[in-house]
Amino acid sequence: MIKRNIVIDLPCGLQAKKAAEFVEKASSFDCNVFILKNEKTIEAKSIIGVMSAAIRFGEEITLVTDGCDEQNAIKVLASFL
Repeated sequence: MIKRNIVIDLPCGLQAKKAAEFVEKASSFDCNVFILKNEKTIEAKSIIGVMSAAIRFGEEITLVTDGCDEQNAIKVLASFL
């Protein structure tokens, strides 16, 4: 399991279009991907989960990957955010 704190650098945060892109990227990996925000765990492969988290520009979240390609997943997803 890998955890990495990330400050969101997307100007509009993870709103509709960027959230969909993030979920598509997360879903392409053969590992579990979660977002931790305010003591809540969000399934990063769920558009409903990511949208409901209302992740905004400048917020800090923790990205967690666990599984076969967790190293690659954390690098790609962290650089996207």
